[in-house]
Amino acid sequence: MKFNKWSIALAATGVVSLASVVQAEESHPVNTALSSTTLSGFVDTSAIWNVGTGSRVAPRFANTGADRQDGFNLNYVKVQLEKPIDEGTWSAGYKTEIMFGPDAAVMPGRLGGAGGEIALKQAYIALRAPIGNGIDFKVGQFDPIVGYEVTDSYANPNFSRSLAFNNLEPFGHQGILATYQFNDVLGASLGVANSANNATGYNGGGANLGNINAKSGNNAFGAPESYKAYMAGIVLKAPESLDWLAGSSLYAGIVKGLEVGNDNDPVTYYVGGSLATPWKEVTVGAAYDYLANGSFADSYGNAVSVYLNFQATEKLKLNGRFEYATASDGLFLGAAGDNGKVVGVTGTADYALFANVVTRVEVRWDTAVGGTNLRPFGSGAGDEKNDVSVALNVIYKF
Repeated sequence: MKFNKWSIALAATGVVSLASVVQAEESHPVNTALSSTTLSGFVDTSAIWNVGTGSRVAPRFANTGADRQDGFNLNYVKVQLEKPIDEGTWSAGYKTEIMFGPDAAVMPGRLGGAGGEIALKQAYIALRAPIGNGIDFKVGQFDPIVGYEVTDSYANPNFSRSLAFNNLEPFGHQGILATYQFNDVLGASLGVANSANNATGYNGGGANLGNINAKSGNNAFGAPESYKAYMAGIVLKAPESLDWLAGSSLYAGIVKGLEVGNDNDPVTYYVGGSLATPWKEVTVGAAYDYLANGSFADSYGNAVSVYLNFQATEKLKLNGRFEYATASDGLFLGAAGDNGKVVGVTGTADYALFANVVTRVEVRWDTAVGGTNLRPFGSGAGDEKNDVSVALNVIYKF
């Protein structure tokens, strides 16, 4: 008898017995359901050296946080199962992304309570309604609709995340999202989600982190149980007829109602885009984030990020990022940085040395500006004005 690849893999790992495999192979509906499912993922590791004393850094995403400095790190392992939806018909599919490792501890889909290192990054049912050009729905846990960068490190031009990613943007939502592509140029999305478990990274995911089904009314925020977060986005893409500008894009999005503080109503505004150039090896990008009422009523945080990417050779990519972030409180620099400002410069060299492996070296410099006595880095507040780190990032994708 000829077994399919999924059955052989399950039997080999001991998850199922060979006898059950034989029985399952005779059940055509099971085979049909699995045949279009794909398995993928990666293992993300790093080594970071923080120049100078101590390891205090500006609040960043977990993969380059203070606990990752001056040593070797396993960031996380991701396993993804997906069945894509079909074009032009009533179609259903799904996507599940499971994170294992320390990075999972800050995600809104974290399982196991405080300190848990397993998270459902995404776990949604995908549906397509063949109305017009087709309306696509995601129902469940899905990635945020705003931001230039994403959680998966290899998909970003740099290894470390921007200050905006960690402090001004949500990490994910649980709800429903609808997207529609009007034509080759214009697309839009609308969504509604639970508010209680969708906070930004500033609060480490919110008071209900670890309870993926958290609702309003069950926490200290005082919102009614029906309180929800609402989101919308619009994207413009340059058509092929625009010659070298083809592939350029401009995106704007808003997310309102995430619960990240007391007695407030946070709103995240985002505008970002990428621009092709007459030199096909060079692309540029830019993003602006603004978070209103993020820490308390009338507080704000905002950041500008600019990206430059150069494909130097077939295997070598050089990526740069400049960012400038300000806030009305200690959002970016902690208690010592009220009304402080941060300038960040990051340079990354990505060399494709092995098949299926991302290998890159990165240098990052953050500096506190706006006050000569502001020294938030080093061993503790008051030590150093600048933070410099050197990182090696190696990722295997399967």
